[in-house]
Amino acid sequence: MATHTLKNSGVMNEASNSETEVKEGQLAKTIESETAKIPSDVFLWASIGAMATALALKLAGKEHTSLFIGQWAAPFLLFGIYNKIVKVEGHDAASKP
Repeated sequence: MATHTLKNSGVMNEASNSETEVKEGQLAKTIESETAKIPSDVFLWASIGAMATALALKLAGKEHTSLFIGQWAAPFLLFGIYNKIVKVEGHDAASKP
């Protein structure tokens, strides 16, 4: 019984995974198709810009604004990763021919 449980708890194979996969909604497809048009460099430079702006604000003594702007760096990098994944993988596996 323990062997059976271990087999079932593993990663599903690709065939069974595609059968249970849920397709993306129209809103997600639209957002992904529009954001895929943005070069990935934009998100990297936005992140660097946020960090530089936060540093300048910190040096100017604007502590709270510096922290607020500084927190934008991570989301910009995450948007860049998401953008790259959408470009490489497409909307979802079910929509691929």
